[in-house]
Amino acid sequence: MSLDERFREAVQQFWRARDAQLAKQVASGRIDAGTRGAVTGGTQMGALEVLVRDLLVEAGLDENHIHTRTALELPGYFRPEKKWDLLVIADGQLVVAIEFKSQVGPSFGNNYNNRVEESIGSAKDIWTAYREGRFGTAPRPFLGYFFLLEDAPDVHRPVRVFEPYFDVDPEFKNASYSRRYEILCRRLVLERLYDTACLTLSTNEDPTKITFPAEDLTFHRFVAALRGHVRTFVESQ
Repeated sequence: MSLDERFREAVQQFWRARDAQLAKQVASGRIDAGTRGAVTGGTQMGALEVLVRDLLVEAGLDENHIHTRTALELPGYFRPEKKWDLLVIADGQLVVAIEFKSQVGPSFGNNYNNRVEESIGSAKDIWTAYREGRFGTAPRPFLGYFFLLEDAPDVHRPVRVFEPYFDVDPEFKNASYSRRYEILCRRLVLERLYDTACLTLSTNEDPTKITFPAEDLTFHRFVAALRGHVRTFVESQ
């Protein structure tokens, strides 16, 4: 299968896993038929994590060095530790750390600020810990940020900004949630908080429709940057 086909299947599995978790909790009577169950029922990113793991193995990494389920904690600077979604630890060296995040409707505004703060805070925490020697003297690790946003009408509508005292950045004026996340992902890389980022829009249907709002934030770009780092690491061993 091509990379595009493998990626499409992994994204489709995100929706299947999410719907299955919600249906299971609704059937058990533990929650109502809303969206909270899908959020709290566990990870839906499993297939995407497995895809990236497979791509790392294909790039030359030992699969035993790749962690996606357990032992995902890394020390921080502002907190004792934080769980990441995928880690590569080889010969006592932190090689790769990746975050997989998503945002689905119907209330896209509810968690937007939380997602922004999480992405910035996680990166700031780990880079400060790295500066302070928490990961030894190994070369700089590679940080990746993957974000999946539900492609629904509300994510394309302009969002009002509030300016009671000062003007907001003009980039955010009349920007939709899709545009806001695009700005976030691009600036995370621009400010070197992450080495690469991917913003994927996907419809909640089968088959899903996948689009990338920006050429610099596609999955191909994400994978290319990741492979480049991994190959450099493998060749240095």
